[in-house]
Amino acid sequence: MKGEHPYVKWAIKSIELWIKDRIVIDPWKDHAPQELLTRRSGAFVSLHKLDGALRGCIGTYLPTKTNLAEEIRDNAIAAATEDPRFAPVSEKELNEIQVSVDILSEPEKVTNLDQLDPRKYGVIVVSGFKRGLLLPDLPGVDTVEQQIAIAKRKAGIFSDERVSIYRFTVERYH
Repeated sequence: MKGEHPYVKWAIKSIELWIKDRIVIDPWKDHAPQELLTRRSGAFVSLHKLDGALRGCIGTYLPTKTNLAEEIRDNAIAAATEDPRFAPVSEKELNEIQVSVDILSEPEKVTNLDQLDPRKYGVIVVSGFKRGLLLPDLPGVDTVEQQIAIAKRKAGIFSDERVSIYRFTVERYH
């Protein structure tokens, strides 16, 4: 697995120990980056093959854990083992995967599509209990309309269905 930033190294360590030994690492005992122990935020962990193809992506748009170290750890393991679009990552694949970590800002409601920019903001679309999220700055997503349409599809929301829209920014680490 490849990644240079300390947050990415933490995600990689979480995935590798889980896949190889079924160990869920403890942020306090296993030396998570200090700033992750005192911060809370939603986080997404994305796995890509070396050719750039998506291999797994799981995350939370709001914090669900005690700290960001646990959020990244649990989402990293889930991205490698629970993304329903893919089979679980095998031990032999570990050296063929690149990892990125996105730390999400708190979502803010959008009242006008002019407030969106697919390069800068991710989106969350909500209709009743259905919710779809799309991270910002993704290859092939060049317009607000594309971004919203993809987020709606992910949530099972019909194209003509009315939605509430929220935007967020990310700190992206590779």
